Order: sequence, then structure tokens, then C-alpha cells
Amino acid sequence: MRWAWPFKARVGDDRDGEENGSSTGDARPDFLCIGAQKGGTSWLYQHLAGHPDFWMPPLKELHYFNELSRIPPVGSARARNYRDHSFLESIKRLSARSYIDLEDYARLFAPKGSLLSGDITPAYSMLNDEIIERIVSHFPNLKVIFLARDPVERAWSQLSMGVRLRNIRPFDATNIDEVIRNLLHPGVLLRSHPSKIVARWKRYVHPDLFRTYFFDDLQRNPAELRRSILLFLDADPNKPSGRLKADHNSDAAREKLRLTAKVRSRIAQFFEQELKACAAELGGPAREWPARYGFSLLSFFVGLADNFDLLFWCDWFA
Repeated sequence: MRWAWPFKARVGDDRDGEENGSSTGDARPDFLCIGAQKGGTSWLYQHLAGHPDFWMPPLKELHYFNELSRIPPVGSARARNYRDHSFLESIKRLSARSYIDLEDYARLFAPKGSLLSGDITPAYSMLNDEIIERIVSHFPNLKVIFLARDPVERAWSQLSMGVRLRNIRPFDATNIDEVIRNLLHPGVLLRSHPSKIVARWKRYVHPDLFRTYFFDDLQRNPAELRRSILLFLDADPNKPSGRLKADHNSDAAREKLRLTAKVRSRIAQFFEQELKACAAELGGPAREWPARYGFSLLSFFVGLADNFDLLFWCDWFA
């Protein structure tokens, strides 16, 4: 029998707590943010790191569950005090192992004391079912956040970042064949189907513990999005995140590849079925995504209805 930790808010006035890193709270993460990459995760990390109800790891992305035996780059990580230094040494030792140790992973978060903390790693959106099930089984009260973004916009932003960081070889952004070739790269393609990502995680996470938020809301009303996320995490939305304004997003001004109307239309065709699936399954702002590219949802729902009728007919005569 596995006992669940009780729900309770973890708020405090002292962000640094005991300088020796001792903990009065549970050594475990309170939440995971599983992406999406280019969906606003940097914005979220900055606002939580500056909020007095949180102690966030000095690394934004831990990559523990998706990059075993690879020590994360800690040289440029924030290290303001003993707790941060201790965390960085612990994650280096833990990540060097070739297997997942959930107990020691939980101990990474001991420095939070009575505050809230979590792991924001967009690559977790690509974890397989076995690892997801192990995580959720070990942390039954773990909250999970997914920041969804229009697949067309998200993929283009990822390609732009990849070229900028030299993770993707520069290509002719006006050449449709070259664009599609890069979209088919597994590192891009697997991240570009939010309906499948959400469905996979929801198979294991209790509905009360899973929330999908939207990049659209970050663009339209970041203050309300911030408030909604903080309330979900049991934090006080009325406390400021340091000097950050709600609309502060350091990635927003990053240079992107020029997207022509012709290429945009072709990428939309590439993601047509996913755009419609997101509208049907994620709801919220995703309902607007197909119409941006001139797609109708009518044929999609007719197809769903036909499939339902066929399955019903097969069951009836089985």
C-alpha cells in the first residue's frame, strides 16, 4: 500500500530558510512542468523563481528523466547560496548514474524546506509510458503542468532556436522541402503533437492534478495566466515575483527565421490533423487554431462520428 502525501500549501516568508540546507518540509517536488518547449516555460520559471512561496532549482531544466548518464551543464547556473551549490553538486552526482533513483531525485528538493518547488523540463513531454507511470506512482500527489502552443507557431519557434543555437544546421527557410525535412526530425516532430502528449500523461495523472495552459493566454493576459498557475500550485497569486511584471518574457524578443505566407500554409497542412485534434481534445484557445489556417472542424467531427458508428456496429455484432 502506498500512502499519498496530504495536500497543503507551502508558503513562507523566508526564502533562504536554514543556510545549512536543512529541510522542515517533504523532500520531493511539488510539481513537474513537462513543456511544451517554446510554450512559455522560461517565463514560468522566472516568475516562480522570483516568488516568495517557492524555492526553485538553480537550473531551469534538470533533464533527469530523459538524459541518464549525462551530467547537466551547471557552470552557468544560478548559485546564490549554499542551497544552490548543494543542489548543483547533488544533481551532478545523480545524473551520472545509468538508472533512475526516485528517492534520491526527491532528495534534490530538500533545500526548499517548507516552500514549493518543482522541475520544469520541456523534454519530459517525450517520456515514455513506463517512466511516466513510475514517476506518478512514486509521487501520487505530484501536480503536472503543460503549456500548449499552436503546433505551427511552436515548431517554427523551435526551428528558429535550433538554428540560433547551432543545434540545427542552417537551412533555406523559404524552401518548403527543407522546412519539412527539419519538421520530420524526431526532436521536433515528437514535441509537435500536444494532443498526444496530454493524452499520454493523463493516462496516469489524476485529473485534479493535471492542468493544460495555453501560450495564447501568455500573449493575451499574462497576469491572469500567472494567477491561474499559482492558484493551482497552492501559492499566493497576490505576492509579486520580485520585480518581474507578469508580461515579462525574456524569450519573446529572440530573433526568429522569416516565415513566409507560403511556408506557413504548408506547415499548417503538415499539422492539419493535429490542429483539429487539439481543438477537439484540449479545448480553450486551441479551438481557434484550425481556423487560423482556414481549416474547418466539421469534417474532423464527421470522421469521429463515422469511426464511432463503425466501432458501435462492430461491438453490436461481435
